Amino acid sequence: MTSGKIPWPHAPIHRLEDGGVYMITTGTYQKSPFFRQSTNLNMLHGGLLSLAAKYNWALEAWAVFANHYHFIGRAAHGGRNLPRFLGELHSRTAALLNKQDKTPGRKVWHNYWDTQLTHQASYLARLSYVHQNAVKHQIVSVASQYPWCSAAWFERTATEAQIKTLYSFKTDQLHINDDY
Repeated sequence: MTSGKIPWPHAPIHRLEDGGVYMITTGTYQKSPFFRQSTNLNMLHGGLLSLAAKYNWALEAWAVFANHYHFIGRAAHGGRNLPRFLGELHSRTAALLNKQDKTPGRKVWHNYWDTQLTHQASYLARLSYVHQNAVKHQIVSVASQYPWCSAAWFERTATEAQIKTLYSFKTDQLHINDDY
């Protein structure tokens, strides 16, 4: 807060540092399930993955749902481009969705929350949380069965020891904005 600006009290403060790993959570406006159709989930999921690559964010876990998403990403050249990354993702997906639904100008996205992960145990617990988020929301009983998350990818690419270790982390004590 060296700039003398007072943060807007109804929005989270984004303190993005150079480099690092972040957990991002974003929700739709009024938690509306705008992306409930599989075609819309495909569009949001594909947009997240392609724009993450464009903005040099290496995603390590992600989960996309009808009214929110989470991801854990490593910012290659600093996290300061996160607002541009999410701004482009949100403007593109909102425009496509509103065109499809014939609702020009409808507000689709609300806000995002970012947390820099600086402790290994916290990082690993949140990785597990994001991979398993579809189970938490009772959408599937096995996370790798949910096509719009990283669990299946993780289980294909990690060793059995890595999978066992990561999924052993308890996530019930994490404080994550996820009341969707």
